[in-house]
Amino acid sequence: MSGWAPLHQLVRDEWKQKMLEGCDLDGWEQRLAGMEDADEAALTALWRELHEIPVPTELQARQPSDLEGIRSLRPSGPRRLIVELSEEAWKDRFHGAWLGRCIGCALGKPLEIAPFVYGTESSPGWRNVRLWFEGADAWPIADYTPKHSRAEADHGLVLAPWGMHSVREDISFMETDDDLRYSVLGLIMLEEKGFGFSTWDIGKLWHKYLTYGQVCTAETQAYFNFARFAPLTGAGKPDDWETKGQPWVATHLNPYREWIGAQIRADAWGYGAAGRPELAAELAWRDASFSHVRNGIYGEMFVAAMVAAAFVESDPERLVEIGLSEIPAECQLAIDVRRAVEIARDAEDASTMADCLWQAFSHYDGVHTNNNAAVVAASLIFSRGDFETAVTTSVLCGWDTDCNGATVGSILGAVWGADRLPETWKAPLNDRLYAELPAFHPISIRELAERTYLVFDRHRLA
Repeated sequence: MSGWAPLHQLVRDEWKQKMLEGCDLDGWEQRLAGMEDADEAALTALWRELHEIPVPTELQARQPSDLEGIRSLRPSGPRRLIVELSEEAWKDRFHGAWLGRCIGCALGKPLEIAPFVYGTESSPGWRNVRLWFEGADAWPIADYTPKHSRAEADHGLVLAPWGMHSVREDISFMETDDDLRYSVLGLIMLEEKGFGFSTWDIGKLWHKYLTYGQVCTAETQAYFNFARFAPLTGAGKPDDWETKGQPWVATHLNPYREWIGAQIRADAWGYGAAGRPELAAELAWRDASFSHVRNGIYGEMFVAAMVAAAFVESDPERLVEIGLSEIPAECQLAIDVRRAVEIARDAEDASTMADCLWQAFSHYDGVHTNNNAAVVAASLIFSRGDFETAVTTSVLCGWDTDCNGATVGSILGAVWGADRLPETWKAPLNDRLYAELPAFHPISIRELAERTYLVFDRHRLA
């Protein structure tokens, strides 16, 4: 049985994933033609045959999924950063991180729809983002996404119907979104388990708090697989979880195992382990391994390390370097991020940079990890540490607009602190977040920051 997508789509997406893995797929395009009419058994057999095509040895060697293997291939880096801050200063940075995440997510949420994520026949996604703001006489971006634009009539563009509480004219809180929901779930995990949680605990947490309709792509497949693997008796973790269960849950019928889903779950681990990028990356590894492999895991580790470092370090170049120091030096994600950094350094303006990023990384799906991590890194470098420049640039670049805006906003929100963030971006949120989780719908953003600080403070000497 399939989860997020019809089984024939999972098979086709598995084929695309195998192409990115450099597998020998000679003759497979012809074999997949007309498969929509095949029955479940035939499609499952086809998926299994595809999935079992071996990944080239060289790629496996430089892109392990286990923590020990990842650490053996990472560059040197500061595993722990030291800073002396007052309680008030720490709390301001946690508040800034949560606010920044909300601001970036809200800016990008109305644009998280096909014309901006994937582009159109006549225009790449980033260009459509610019067309929308230009058509609303709101270019360059300096406020939330306008509700209407001449681009509707002139170019047939539309906003996402699920993001209409975040448009400039109507925004009065941070509406529910998976980019914030996973951050809240991470906080819950840290409050309940501290740093001692396991990948098994991630599955139990999801099944306790999330409905099947709240998950997507890789998370849907893992959620579905975990339900099939976990004992129906309610017993604890099976003895074969690490060796059999976890790898199966993360990969069975899951061609989205290197997409962005894990990367958007990184922030809570960076908050809890503020100043400790190595620990943040390890916590992210535990979380990501539930649903992802290789670059899907690295994306969450990369972001978590940057978030943790942002509470101490302010230089974007250094933040990206620290993020890269927690993943394999020659993994594809690291290669792509380094290319994005070069593009950002050479870019004359944000539009030029966005165009270069699309030329370099459009072979990835719009919600793959690598192209979106490239946007995050490039936006940080291009901004030179300016919060508004970073967030608006990350959303301009298209692809997963709300995810990238949220990640960049979280990182520079931690750097800036809540007090320094522009009031024009903070005020419309009215200190309210709707997470669509029990006891968090709504909740004060300041309360989230206070609770996150308490988790951090409880474990900062561990």
